Amino acid sequence: MKEIVCKLLVIGAGPGGYVCAIRAGQLGVDTVIVEAGKPGGTCLTVGCIPSKALIHAAEEFDETQKMLAGKNPMGIRVEGASIDLGRTIAWKDGIVGRLTSGVSGLLQKARVKIVHGRAHFRDGKTVEVETETGQQIIRAETVVIATGSDPVELANLPFGGRVMSSTAALSLTELPKKLVVVGGGYIGLELGTAFAKMGSDVTVVEATPQVLPQYDAELVRPVMRKLTEGGIRVLTGAKAIGLADNGEALVVETADGRRETLPADRILVTVGRRPRTAGSGLEELDLDRAGPYLRIDDRCRTSMRGIYAIGDVTGEPMLAHRAMAQGEMVAEIIAGKKRAWDKRCIPAICFTDPEIVSAGLSAVEAKAQGYEIRIGQFPFSANGRAMTMLSEEGFVRVVARADTNLVLGLQAVGAGVSELSAAFALAIEMGARLEDIAGTIHAHPTRSEAVMEAALKALGSALHI
Repeated sequence: MKEIVCKLLVIGAGPGGYVCAIRAGQLGVDTVIVEAGKPGGTCLTVGCIPSKALIHAAEEFDETQKMLAGKNPMGIRVEGASIDLGRTIAWKDGIVGRLTSGVSGLLQKARVKIVHGRAHFRDGKTVEVETETGQQIIRAETVVIATGSDPVELANLPFGGRVMSSTAALSLTELPKKLVVVGGGYIGLELGTAFAKMGSDVTVVEATPQVLPQYDAELVRPVMRKLTEGGIRVLTGAKAIGLADNGEALVVETADGRRETLPADRILVTVGRRPRTAGSGLEELDLDRAGPYLRIDDRCRTSMRGIYAIGDVTGEPMLAHRAMAQGEMVAEIIAGKKRAWDKRCIPAICFTDPEIVSAGLSAVEAKAQGYEIRIGQFPFSANGRAMTMLSEEGFVRVVARADTNLVLGLQAVGAGVSELSAAFALAIEMGARLEDIAGTIHAHPTRSEAVMEAALKALGSALHI
């Protein structure tokens, strides 16, 4: 098979990799991308997109169930409701198919050559790819590693049988009657809540004192309240020991040291993700590491000249939009443009019920960096749009410097607040001050008015509270 020679080789067609390849192609860089699976990576095929589809279907079904039970205060009633999980999964797969086809089309439009297979480094400039038709050798001037991450497997709960990863959970065609979720981070709570709304009896086992430990307690409190209202049992400070002798239950050690057996048709393990590097030959390149991750500088360069790394393989935060931004930047650097990585504001969203969004610094982080701060917080219970949509839980919070009123961070918890992430990030990136947000006319009635009201509260001039 003839060797392929190119200027840029991108390994991995996840969000970071395919964006990098597309942008490089647009800039006239001769680019090849290698991917073993479908374009889109974990996010598009077995992560972000399919999970949000399942979450939406679960929310729709849950609302219908409330109408059936006569619990809808608007007076809406329905006669009957059921869910066919097989059809739901097929609908989800249709969305994934459309998007992966779209990514392939965009790569082709940018004149990027796609090689399907698994890449293995021979050296820093050469990889061999096992394809369906044989071995393909690719030589490149520059290489971008964008291989992503995999779910962490626990030694005492290996995947298989009743024990599954988030990937397997998103392909179930039958609803588990009893589901135990090991790990109360955002993946575990998002999927656990979705299955509970569809009818599963769900228990969450979290080792730390609080679910969603990356967020402060005030943001998590409305989520915990809804978990309890939804019948989800949450065990914090608890440790998963392993399967019971009959293999049909999970044995846990609770916070007070007791052993408890939790019957489970399925056990979903969501305790984190690890970089995908095994079998790629990276060990032979001896690249500098930061723990298990590839160490990079502010231009995503690794310790070896001509090799860049982006996305999950470089560590936290493992977010698709972070990988995309890195991929675009690296493509422009390779094309000769001057760019550097600015990570001051990478919004993080948890698609629980209610949703959580955070951008910039929290109050605790700002104080830890030595800032004197002022905080403004406005509840959705005082927001007209939230009232009319039966979703008054939560609030918007702004954190600003006390001396200059420069906005350092914005957080929110509530229904649909993920859509505020762009406004939050833009305010921080543009260097907005409290006066800028408070003086911007926000349309009424919208949830976004709570952002303006939070800024007014921080300035001591709140209008509606």
